[in-house]
Amino acid sequence: MFGRGVIATTYGWALHQAGHDVECYVRPGRAATYGDAVDPDLIDTRHRVRGKRVTGKWPVRYREVLEPDHAFDLIVLSVPHHRLAEATAFLAPRVGRATVLVFGNVWTEPPTAVGALPVDRVAWGFPQAGGGFGADGVLRGALLPSVVFGTLGGPPTDRERAVRRAFREAGFRIKERPDFRGWLWVHFVSDAALFSQGVRLGSLSGLVGAAGDLREALLTGRELLPLLQARGLDLRRHRAGVLLFRAPTWLTARALAWLTAHVPPVRVLFAAHCDPDAEEPREVCRDTLAEARRLGVPVPRLEAAEPHFAREGRGPAQVRG
Repeated sequence: MFGRGVIATTYGWALHQAGHDVECYVRPGRAATYGDAVDPDLIDTRHRVRGKRVTGKWPVRYREVLEPDHAFDLIVLSVPHHRLAEATAFLAPRVGRATVLVFGNVWTEPPTAVGALPVDRVAWGFPQAGGGFGADGVLRGALLPSVVFGTLGGPPTDRERAVRRAFREAGFRIKERPDFRGWLWVHFVSDAALFSQGVRLGSLSGLVGAAGDLREALLTGRELLPLLQARGLDLRRHRAGVLLFRAPTWLTARALAWLTAHVPPVRVLFAAHCDPDAEEPREVCRDTLAEARRLGVPVPRLEAAEPHFAREGRGPAQVRG
């Protein structure tokens, strides 16, 4: 697992429970800071619809050096999208014989996003979990029963099938998305819509049970659909992914408010995102707005939220070259 973030730790724990030999690569000096174990407090829904609460200690094995001749079969790379270039540049000469699972948001062309990583060594997936580390160091979150995988064209390779098998053996259902590039971009703007309201309220946890704010997020997502089309995406291939934004918001906002308030796994996924200084939500909003401006797509609701995610001292988000 590359790093010790929420996703790396949650899935590292799940893969370890399934019998895999798991280590977390961290920056030099960080292992001593993290300590010998993680305290998970998770709602695990792999076997129960409403989930089973899991607590205890996971004795984590860390490494602070990754040599090219390592013996790992799989490197799970789940970092914020704005850190992906840095991470792939570090990994490129250290891949060894491993497959690298890119496991998170991507907003650029996927082959470009992985930089110098050998494309034939890359598998593409997306987690269905979330949460956060509390001030007490406890990892609180939820683990959903499925994991999303996809390809950039053609059937999965032997390496990609092996990655799917590892997650399936850990009790996860596999959801295949053949047009994974498009799926990633739809998910990215969906995040931007939610995050734009989350940062306005202080964090995503402020959206729990808030029908009015969730409605504003849904309307923000609706106005971002033309941005996807301007990027050349055929939304007819992603009807399920955009349905939430096209449906009547008086209904969907109320339904989401009820789910976030009353369904434990959904409530935890939102409520655990309570860090008012989290950078990734702001970066997602900035990059989405920058792309809309570059392509000349009007996004008035996202622009209205800009004061809450603009870089301090820089004013409005700037278009990046």
